[in-house]
Amino acid sequence: MSFRTPAKAIVTPAQLEFFRTSPTHNDILAYVGALNGAVVGVKLSAPCSTSDGVTAVLRILDTVAETARAIPPVENTASRFGNPAFRTFYDRVAELSPSLHAAIPIPTDARNEVGAYFVEAWGSRTRIDYGSGMELNFLCWLMCLERLGALQESDHTAIVIRVFWRYIQIMRILQSTYWLEPAGSHGVWGLDDYHFLPFLFGAAQLRGHKYIRPRAIHDAEVVEEYAKEYIYFACIQFINSIKTASLRWHSPMLDDISAVKTWDKVNSGMLKMYTAEVLGKLPVIQHFLFGSILPYGGPDPPPADSGGGGHGHGHTHEGWGDCCGIPVPSVFAAAERKDMPRSLGEGVRRVPFD
Repeated sequence: MSFRTPAKAIVTPAQLEFFRTSPTHNDILAYVGALNGAVVGVKLSAPCSTSDGVTAVLRILDTVAETARAIPPVENTASRFGNPAFRTFYDRVAELSPSLHAAIPIPTDARNEVGAYFVEAWGSRTRIDYGSGMELNFLCWLMCLERLGALQESDHTAIVIRVFWRYIQIMRILQSTYWLEPAGSHGVWGLDDYHFLPFLFGAAQLRGHKYIRPRAIHDAEVVEEYAKEYIYFACIQFINSIKTASLRWHSPMLDDISAVKTWDKVNSGMLKMYTAEVLGKLPVIQHFLFGSILPYGGPDPPPADSGGGGHGHGHTHEGWGDCCGIPVPSVFAAAERKDMPRSLGEGVRRVPFD
């Protein structure tokens, strides 16, 4: 295989339609489905096989966390938007990427291609934001590693409850440290402003549970008890820790989902939603990177001067505010109001919903 640095390819609805029927689209969905199936009924504390590849990936994630700790936010009290220190962090991760990937058994000439997904998984350097598109990059990084033999199908359970969960924990650090804005004007397609997949995998963990029902997310004692074992409840606990008022006010989608009778239906609904609202939306997929491992192979975009609506920054918009939109301060930045009590560790305060 001839590896190459992946690049964006999709800017028009016609190209998106091609992607939705492409092998790469179907392979991503199949990978999500395989990981989803690997954690049905599995707690976070459950024992699972941890291969050398999983161990190597976890070491890489530890390095990312250490890098974030070594690069504190800069004084930025004049703005409630993303902290410029994130760009220093991003550049440092990009600089470290080749050496980090040297510790994984993949071809030397594949490191740049695979590393591109890894670097993009932590957020946008330009916009200092984060959303489900960056989360998709992390998924594709793991998918590439598996295709190259560094990870195995037998690792799928560990990939979710060890690797992916560690990634989410690090992202919480980055979101709170650097005040990453929700990508798009509304945290596009994120169920908690930023993420989608933790809810999908979290619902899989709870499929068939004898006692816990989706409506239990409204019971504070149940959430506290089960947040240590189930990703879904850990995410609900996170939301409750940084936002006041009821979920039905600030997280209406999660509130609606809580009325579903079973976790099986929640999980299957999440899979359909991910297909439609992440892999099927131009504001997300126009930023997707295609290379030799995850190829595009579709029609070229129209010429730049053909009125394609590029807005001068390399991609199109699907409706007002769906992509770059109006910058929205991160909930962590809003929480820096001095009159709010602390609740989520040093420097993070609860935010009133208004």
